[in-house]
Amino acid sequence: MNPPNRQSWLALIAGGAVLLLVLDRVVFTPLTTTWEQRSAEIAALQKSITNGRSLIDRAARTQSLWREMETNALPKDSSQAEQEVITAFDKWGRLSGTDLGSIKPQWKRGATDRYSLLECHVDATGNVGALTRFLYEVEKSPLALRIDTLDLTSRDDVGQKLTLSLVVSGLRLEPLEARL
Repeated sequence: MNPPNRQSWLALIAGGAVLLLVLDRVVFTPLTTTWEQRSAEIAALQKSITNGRSLIDRAARTQSLWREMETNALPKDSSQAEQEVITAFDKWGRLSGTDLGSIKPQWKRGATDRYSLLECHVDATGNVGALTRFLYEVEKSPLALRIDTLDLTSRDDVGQKLTLSLVVSGLRLEPLEARL
């Protein structure tokens, strides 16, 4: 091959390589990036559709649970709500044979202004059977109560006399009143 012809070929090959590099940077890379972004967006939308269909399928159950919560929530009057919870604890203590030491109710703000919580610190003593029955009564109650913490300690060497400390929260669908 003669030198000028060879230089023409080399220039042509170098120009082709530069053209391919420019095409890669200007056309292929942006298209690939856009393709990956669209694929990720399609996957997110498909997941959203799946979640939406799942919500629609569970709508009746969720609405039923919400109606039950509304029905079983504590009364809007704070003193009546406290009295109802204290009376319920007293009843459960008598049914289970548990000795209630103290019940200390305290109102707390909810995470939003749509509800408030009645937090009760309850101390009780009894044997394993009595305390188990007491916890069962609390859990099966129709009141909107939740056991937040539970602490069980023995008061003797053989574990016959036990002390139960509970923190129970009750739901009231009313914001906490402002204190003056």
